[in-house]
Amino acid sequence: MAVVTPSRSRSRTQSRLKSRERTRKQTQQDDRWLHPVAWWAWAAGLAVAASTTTNPLLLIGLMVSAGVVVEMRKPVAPWARSFNFFVKLAILVVTIRVLAQVLIGAPGGTTTVVPMPGATLPDWLAGVRLGGDVMLEPLLGAFYDGLRLAAILVVVGAASSLASPARLLKSVPAAIYEIGVSVVVAATFLPQLVSDVARVRANRRLRGRSDSGLRGYGAAAMPVLHGAMDRSITLAAAMDSRGYGRAGHRSTAERNLSAGVLLAGLLFATIGAYGLLGTGAATWWGPTFIAFGVGFIILNMILAGRRSIRTRYRPNVWHASDVSTALIGAIVAGLFVAASNVSPSVMTPTVSPPTWPSLSLLSVVGLVIAMIPAFITPTPPKGAS
Repeated sequence: MAVVTPSRSRSRTQSRLKSRERTRKQTQQDDRWLHPVAWWAWAAGLAVAASTTTNPLLLIGLMVSAGVVVEMRKPVAPWARSFNFFVKLAILVVTIRVLAQVLIGAPGGTTTVVPMPGATLPDWLAGVRLGGDVMLEPLLGAFYDGLRLAAILVVVGAASSLASPARLLKSVPAAIYEIGVSVVVAATFLPQLVSDVARVRANRRLRGRSDSGLRGYGAAAMPVLHGAMDRSITLAAAMDSRGYGRAGHRSTAERNLSAGVLLAGLLFATIGAYGLLGTGAATWWGPTFIAFGVGFIILNMILAGRRSIRTRYRPNVWHASDVSTALIGAIVAGLFVAASNVSPSVMTPTVSPPTWPSLSLLSVVGLVIAMIPAFITPTPPKGAS
């Protein structure tokens, strides 16, 4: 029979405690919130990429990439349910754009899809046509335009479902904190509205009442509105009790300096934008003036932020995966912009005559890179809201 000495027992206990501590630290490193600005920077890059093309294959690929990232890294939180709403909104946008072209679109094209009766309005109504034959070329153009807007909506919905609005508010510069609060409150209203509609419909189903159709949604409107009013009153009271809107004292010289720096930044940015877009001869001074303008605006935000007397509790920290996610969005946007310059016919397929869309190597690489955050970002904490 083995005899366990006290020293051996203590060593085993210490080793178990060290093992548990290592496991706890590893879990904290693996499961954490990604920086919300990183998610929005990634989504902004995808949105810029979507704005550079009307190729339906690339636009659908961007939406699929955003959907994969959302599926892999969607947290268990109320705002995470908004992605499905944005997908439905994107489908609605494409449908409305195509129907508008069919019903009141300008005539054009040579290939008839569906012959329909139509009427041309007088010239004083700009010659708008009602109905008429549905032509393939303008129909494809309307579908491509609607799909581009739909892709932008989907990537914005992906960012809103991945990034916590409360954590995003912590990263807002102090100079625009009040504006940031307004934007965050507006951004959280829509996901919360979707959650309230789902909750009210579930309650109606439990009571054996209809939860679909006009009657079901009409009956759910009043409880949802009542809940929104209660939240707004509670939010206003909480903001007032926490001193929302208070500002530190600044001298007249400091206020004048901040206003002068802002005016100089806007002036430099305006001149630089004119040199970059308005003239063809500006090769260096346009971007230079824009850089000076952006620098002055950032300096103004630093000076104006001194009036803020708020503090941050547990501020967001940038890690390697956060920086990588933000850079991925910029890389995807850069690849799509480069592809639009190298292969413009691929990024903007012609509709007259209709051609089958093709893909370029740069755009395909961009689609693959856009999905990388699904694998390099940490898993959100379980059960955190």
